[in-house]
Amino acid sequence: MTYGERVLDALGDPTRRTVFKRVRGGARSVQEIADGMHVSRPAVSQHLSVLKAARLIKTGQVFELGRVLQENMPLPAGRRFEIFTKRTRYDAGTNHRSSNEELVVSEIGQVGTQFDTFSHQMIGDSLYNCVSIADAATRSGFNRFGVEKVGALMTRAVLIDIAALKGVGVLPNSYEITPQDLQDALRKQRVALEAGDAILIYTGWGAHWGVDNALYQGSSPGIGVAAAEWLARQDPMLVGSDNGGVEVAPNPDPQLAGPVHQIMLVVNGIHLLENLRLDELAASGTHEFAFVIEPLKIQGGTGSTVAPIAIR
Repeated sequence: MTYGERVLDALGDPTRRTVFKRVRGGARSVQEIADGMHVSRPAVSQHLSVLKAARLIKTGQVFELGRVLQENMPLPAGRRFEIFTKRTRYDAGTNHRSSNEELVVSEIGQVGTQFDTFSHQMIGDSLYNCVSIADAATRSGFNRFGVEKVGALMTRAVLIDIAALKGVGVLPNSYEITPQDLQDALRKQRVALEAGDAILIYTGWGAHWGVDNALYQGSSPGIGVAAAEWLARQDPMLVGSDNGGVEVAPNPDPQLAGPVHQIMLVVNGIHLLENLRLDELAASGTHEFAFVIEPLKIQGGTGSTVAPIAIR
């Protein structure tokens, strides 16, 4: 059995194996694959994204892209992360069993390496797909677009190294990444974007994480409005970066506050992934790889702390 066959065998989903056989048999479209399978076209698309990612695994090398959650990590104003160790039990018995656990006090959907879903942002009072906040929000979470509905995601990913394009280790503070920057970097890397990709943008700003938290969180290089609109037209699954908000901060237009979040989450239904640890991946020169992520199943949550991985 080849390495690729072992990967597919490890995926172990009979429907996915059927999709794979139909593609090898000449099926050209999602509809052709779905015909007679009793599965939806979106479901077929999800299986195809997994198969596309699996084909990129050549060596099995794994890069961990998530940050360690700790009390001294950078946090936006108003958020916190506190951990309290508890001695929970000491059972009677000859084996002297005792236990420990922890109490975590935090906005657990919005700290560390975090995944944003569509209930996180609004334009006025409207969420994604013009859903009103009054119709979606409850005291105990959102009844629409909760992060628990996202599930496990595996797809092809592309790292766009803007720092390397500019010949620097870290982009200048508040540098706005443009569509031309993205296109030039992709051309230099000889990689093209495809629908359904996870697009990760390397700025080098993560070098300040845990070293100068005030600098890291206060402002950063990132994509601007024009770059966000160009990326959205490429139809990605998600867009992420190694900074606090993916987008340039502050926005060059003082009248705008977080417009990239609105463009991605509210207008286009594209997830955002913040505070990634991308230095090792960038240093390896890896630009195309399999990407795996699963948010915590927080009922009605606006996002989740995550620990994604890249596999090449």
